[in-house]
Formats: sequence, C-alpha cells, structure tokens
Amino acid sequence: MSAAAPPSTLIIGCGALAREMVSFIDAAKLDKIAVTCLPAHLHNRPHKIPAILEQKIRRAQRTYDRVFVLYGDCGTGGEIDRVCTRYGVERIDGSHCYEFYAGREDFKELTDAEPACFFLTDYLVRHFKRLIVTGLGLDRHPELRDDYFGNYKKLVYLAQTDDPALTAKAELAAQFLGLAFERRRTGLGELADFMKRAAMA
Repeated sequence: MSAAAPPSTLIIGCGALAREMVSFIDAAKLDKIAVTCLPAHLHNRPHKIPAILEQKIRRAQRTYDRVFVLYGDCGTGGEIDRVCTRYGVERIDGSHCYEFYAGREDFKELTDAEPACFFLTDYLVRHFKRLIVTGLGLDRHPELRDDYFGNYKKLVYLAQTDDPALTAKAELAAQFLGLAFERRRTGLGELADFMKRAAMA
C-alpha cells in the first residue's frame, strides 16, 4: 500500500485561528492542506507581523505548490497585503477575524447599527484573563478599565461553537468591562469558505 501524498497546499494563519483551522481540516478531510501559524501574541505588536509572515511565505514556496494567508490586516496598515502581493499569495478578505467570522455584510450591518462594539471570539473568550485583564494591566490597575473601554457600549461575542461554558465566560467578561452583552453564533463564517477554496486550487 503506497503512502499518502504529502500536502501540496499550505495555509499560513494567525495563531488565534489555529484551533478552528485544524478542526475544519480534520472534519472536512482536506488532506492536501497543511497549516502553520504565527504566534497569536503578535497582535500586540502588529508591526512585526509582515516581516515574520514574509519569512514564512518564502520558506513555504520552496516546498508547497500553493500558499494562502489566513490573516486579517490586523492593524498593519496594508503591509500584509503588500507582502502577499509581492509573493503572489492570496489572503482572506477582511480587516480582522471578526469580519470574516461574522461575514463581511453582517459585520458591516452590526457595526453600522452600533459602532461602539467590543468583540470577542472563542479564542479571546478562552484567553480573556491573559490577553485582556493581565495583558492590559487591569489586574494591577483596575482604574484603567474605563480608559480602555469607556467608549464601548456593548460586548459582542462572535461564537464559533455552541459551548455554554464559553458563553458564561463571555458574559462575565462583559460584566467585568461594564458593557452590555450580546452573543451571535457565527460558526466559522468566511474562514470555512476560504479554506474550501484553497483546497480546490
């Protein structure tokens, strides 16, 4: 019995999306796709993302037939797109994961109706304490909460899964930040569509 052919397509993604990407590949049996991710903590230093992404793309193009990027612009001011254009690599549409999880049209409607939304995904709910509370120093300086979040009105949890424990954590996060709470079940949204398209390329 011959061994299975190695994956011919690589998707380079954000570490905050790794769990969802791998789960989707396994569920859809997309054997021709491999995944590698940049560390999620780079969101705190977005100016570093383009150079690290470029290194990943250059190495990947020596091995894989096709390379795709599953990353929003993520505050890089278009630098990720410039890297992708330079190497002929397709990136998922959207400025950030909130947009492609919710779907661009639905996200626009949501933010047009209430611009002052703070968003969480499954990943951000799981790591809320580390990334938001500790990461912003709110555990040491709770008085900073209103400086950071005083202009927001609502926390919107864009849920990839139906997990009551995560929903409860998201509600507690909203209470901690002093914001109204809304949950929207998005599933993987346009992330799934992008990965299916990459598999057929």
